[in-house]
Parts: sequence; structure tokens; C-alpha cells
Amino acid sequence: MSRRIALSVLFGAAGVVVLGGAGAFALAHAGEQPPALSDSTARYSVPSGDRDGSLTFVTDVTASSGVKNVKVLAWPENSSFAKKELTAKDMAGAEPAVCEPSGDDIVRCTYTAKVTRSDAESSPHGVWHVAVLATGKDGTTTLDTEAADFAVR
Repeated sequence: MSRRIALSVLFGAAGVVVLGGAGAFALAHAGEQPPALSDSTARYSVPSGDRDGSLTFVTDVTASSGVKNVKVLAWPENSSFAKKELTAKDMAGAEPAVCEPSGDDIVRCTYTAKVTRSDAESSPHGVWHVAVLATGKDGTTTLDTEAADFAVR
């Protein structure tokens, strides 16, 4: 074997090792991606007659490690949260959404709250936002402070 061919084979094999190592790093890094939210919607209905109203929020969450939990908090646009950004710590007491499998690494999460006539009358009118904290089984988190909006009139 000539010296030139031997060096080409040696450096070619080293390149495969380097590229293979980079690919393994990329795959390991891809597994650590935080949950992703999509198709988030909020629907608010006012109480009518003797029937309660409701707030329903739905979102799809994608997480390669799986979804550990999803917490939801509705907040009025003119509240203290508008001045001070919501944090994951603020979401600790938020209510959980119910999540069901919806495809590969995807769950559809739904949160529903009853709205009584008293709730509706005492709530600030105007635009409200829905904040969502999604936590993956690997501990990664995503906080979207304005995942969806709705109006209280």
C-alpha cells in the first residue's frame, strides 16, 4: 500500500470517528429539548340563566422525554403580572391540565374551570391571558405567559 493511500484511509477513518461523535452529541442534545406548545386555544363562556359558564383551554405539548405535567393560570391583562413577568415559581400553585396521548411524543392537554355568576361579576373585564408551564419527564420546562387570550365582558 502506498504511503498516500494509507494516510487517506487513516484520516478518512478519523473523520468518520469525529463526525460520528458529533452526531452522537447532536442526538444527546436533541433529547434535552424543552417541551414545545402548539395549537393553544382558550374559550370563555359566560353564565346564562341558571347555567354556569366555563373557561376551557387546550394545547398540544410535544416532548421527546414525555410530559410530566402541564399547569395553567388565567390572568387579566391589567393585573400585576403585566408589570412583573410571570415565572415558573409563580406557576407553582397553578392548576393542572388533563393530558391525553395524541401522537408520537405529543399530548393534548385540556384545562376546564367552572365560572359561576358570582365569579363572572367579580372578575375584571377585558382581555385575559392564559399562562402555561409544561414540564417534561426529563425535568426541562417551557413557560409561555401568553399561550392564548380570551375576553371577559
